[in-house]
Amino acid sequence: MRAMAWSTAKANIVHMLQRPTRLTLSATRNFASKPNPGRVEQASTAEQSHHIAGDIINFAKIQATRPDFDHSNTPIEVTKHPNPNWRYGDGVKGYDPAKTHVEVDPYEPNRSMIRNYRLLVSGIAPRPIGFISTVSEDGATKNLAPMSYFQVIDHDPPMFVIGFSSRTGRVKDTYRNLKETGECVINTVSENMIEAVNATSIDAPYGVSEWDIAGLNEAPSSTVRPSRVQESIFSIEGKVADVKELGEYKQDGNSVASMVLIKATRFWVREDAVDEDLSHIDLNVLRPVAQLGGKSYGRITSTFELPRERWNDDVAKKVKELKISRRNA
Repeated sequence: MRAMAWSTAKANIVHMLQRPTRLTLSATRNFASKPNPGRVEQASTAEQSHHIAGDIINFAKIQATRPDFDHSNTPIEVTKHPNPNWRYGDGVKGYDPAKTHVEVDPYEPNRSMIRNYRLLVSGIAPRPIGFISTVSEDGATKNLAPMSYFQVIDHDPPMFVIGFSSRTGRVKDTYRNLKETGECVINTVSENMIEAVNATSIDAPYGVSEWDIAGLNEAPSSTVRPSRVQESIFSIEGKVADVKELGEYKQDGNSVASMVLIKATRFWVREDAVDEDLSHIDLNVLRPVAQLGGKSYGRITSTFELPRERWNDDVAKKVKELKISRRNA
């Protein structure tokens, strides 16, 4: 019976993915029950106002005009930093004071939530992808989802934060599982994984495993029940340290916005990616993918180094000379 249900769900998903002219990829999943006839229009309006992923029209046609992805794995280039001749007090090269800023009130009555979302994700970039594995309280359902609002916030102890936006209908499976079980695995996302990772964000029916949709492989964990993603270079087992619900911003009919703090309990790193000291991961092996605005992602093709100086006699002398030169200017 379970195999038949999965077969039907898979057929529906394949049909949706093969529609030739319009594909909607959503980073959120809505498990709300079917609205009654008297509330259809109200529910539709609410869903539209919270539909953050946007519609993709004829993406295959657009994609066909673009150059192929470079799979050569060319070593990531290390260049000089942008301005090697910079000195204390130099400010920003090319700064133009004639370019002014526009003030934006995120709580303006006529400003929709979606405009704040688009502004934030296009301006706060790049952002890491938190690829989170969880299981339901009864262990019957496994969930795998990429999280846009995610970051490491400390190393002693190793701590992470995951943010969940308010949405129409029920809360995300990941959030519910974290609250009920207090466990997860955080997995990194490399270039060769991105299509599979993106597939897990589809609005699949409840009970359908994203592991099957993506074709990713499970690996056993040591301190938590959820599985690791075998394809990930780096995985972190973790347990919930705290949950903060932003109830003061909750709207009727929507789930509450929230933050979950995760404390790491175990690290897993692929042997060919880490040094002998188990303290550094090779960027050329990790090949991380970053989230940008909209449906855009970024890859790393070059880096530069910029050491942080300490306030010693040499730096103090430079700053003192700078003040004197400005005073005499």
